[in-house]
Amino acid sequence: MTGGFYDLHIHSCLSPCASDDMTPSNIAGMASIKGLSLIALTDHNSGYNLLAMEKAAAEFDLVFIPGIEVTTVEEVHVLTYFKDTKTAYTFGEMLYNSLPDIANRPGIFGRQIVMDEDDKPVRELPKLLLQATPFSIDDIARMAFEAGGCAVPAHINRDSFSVLSNLGFMPSGLFNAVEVAAGLPCPPVDASLLILHSSDAHNLGDISEPINRLDSAKNASEFVEMVEKPFI
Repeated sequence: MTGGFYDLHIHSCLSPCASDDMTPSNIAGMASIKGLSLIALTDHNSGYNLLAMEKAAAEFDLVFIPGIEVTTVEEVHVLTYFKDTKTAYTFGEMLYNSLPDIANRPGIFGRQIVMDEDDKPVRELPKLLLQATPFSIDDIARMAFEAGGCAVPAHINRDSFSVLSNLGFMPSGLFNAVEVAAGLPCPPVDASLLILHSSDAHNLGDISEPINRLDSAKNASEFVEMVEKPFI
């Protein structure tokens, strides 16, 4: 598979706000049915389903870009992407360990299900993932780059958990790309920024239709190298 239609913001059943049927195999199967070629898994502040997702994507001949949606200390959502799943998994462990020791309440927030490579649940994470990490937006951009990855502000045109709603401005020099949510006006952004459009899917039906193309990245490494913002 060499590029094509993409969805680079998808949540699995690990994210408490996502449906329990958002298992890796179900996600990959629906993405394939919809005609996508590139997908990313971006659960909240964790990457414990990335290994299973990588296997499922390979079974459906999808290009897989391992990612995590980080909540910064400013409560801004930032998508981080990595060249390989092992690095993303380690980054996710660090994020999860940094979260306050506040227990998830599944009846209120939803379950946080970790899946194995056979698409079977193996455990549930005890700490609530819908919390802010202690890291600033500047920290996350730098930390992702230092780990060999890249960072992209998520859904910048939403009125919550976005860089523009929470900070009121786009930090200069931190990013080469931004994500814009569909169905809302796109604010003025620097013309040099790559604009991505993904679903932020929490249910199988929400995974993107074959609308947005990305033909300049044939694999995770090429995508990260295209989007990464070097720090001096």
